[in-house]
Amino acid sequence: MPPESIRRNAASAIVAATATAVPPYTLTRDDVKTYIRKVFDLDERRLDAMMKVIDNAQVHTRHAILPVEEIVKYRPLGQKSDEYQTHAVCLGRQVADDCLARAGLTPADIDMIITVSCTGFMIPSLDAHLINLMGFRPDVRRLPLTELGCAAGAMALARASEFVRAFPEKTVLIVSVELATLTFQRGDLSQANLISCVLFGDGAAAAVVTGRHANGPAIVDARTYTFPDSLDAMGFDLREDGFHIVLSKDVPQMIRDRIRELVDDFLGQHSLTRDHMAAFILHPGGQKLLAYVEEALGLCRCQTEFSWDVLGRYGNLSSATILFILHEWLTRRRLNGGDYGLAAAFGPGFSAELLLLKWV
Repeated sequence: MPPESIRRNAASAIVAATATAVPPYTLTRDDVKTYIRKVFDLDERRLDAMMKVIDNAQVHTRHAILPVEEIVKYRPLGQKSDEYQTHAVCLGRQVADDCLARAGLTPADIDMIITVSCTGFMIPSLDAHLINLMGFRPDVRRLPLTELGCAAGAMALARASEFVRAFPEKTVLIVSVELATLTFQRGDLSQANLISCVLFGDGAAAAVVTGRHANGPAIVDARTYTFPDSLDAMGFDLREDGFHIVLSKDVPQMIRDRIRELVDDFLGQHSLTRDHMAAFILHPGGQKLLAYVEEALGLCRCQTEFSWDVLGRYGNLSSATILFILHEWLTRRRLNGGDYGLAAAFGPGFSAELLLLKWV
């Protein structure tokens, strides 16, 4: 049993509600196969290999802000930037409205807005647009998080919990919007770009973190670990025609080699082990990464089913993915007060972000 001080701290920053939203257009595996054949000038060997990648990726559908025939057209960076702002504001407002309603709150109840994205760029940032559109207080604190990739949703939860601990009774709204289809590059034949065409989708997620009385998981602790000499593992290169993905084939093995040690040390700081965890909220990245994490942590598919479900239905949603999976846990699985959960996400840096949760 963890010390009493840990149990008291666990109730100070609670995830009171979550929400998710996706744009209207759907990409199927068959769509991806068709357009990879049409768009990319690949020899038969590479084309056959890509068809196998698509079949094995465990991504059945994804969502997009535009029809697939528009996604694959060349569009200048300025046009993509306009599309990013229009759709990010629309999806961000939709998911923020839903999340506040689920928490029984209004915009006036929010003391800080954290907005998260890595698939586009806008100044003023998304939070400023939401303040003007939704009626948040003029003195609401603002924190846009960019450049953190897939780990940023978990990092936003960590920063929200720290704010609430520093200012008890305050409430934070997190809004993550990722529009990965805007990073499509029809002229890039790199394996990283081809894999991204199979893996990434568009979507938005939100969470309310509060120090007030609420039901849900409390954020007990968070830890960031940045892998040494790993700058080239993951990220984007911004060029004249937009974002070009950087994605090393070594990423799954890097995580496989270290994740057990990182998790056991993190939980051990609270006198806990993996066996104490009732929930594993794991960012899937891709099917190989998730399978490696399962193996390294000794988990069965029943413990990671929501991560697989989100990967299959939505693909990798970058920073929003961890919030999608948390939403699945909160809406589809009833946990008891006192149950613990572990959340983990990975992103450029290369970094792992770990969260310890406790249901109250």
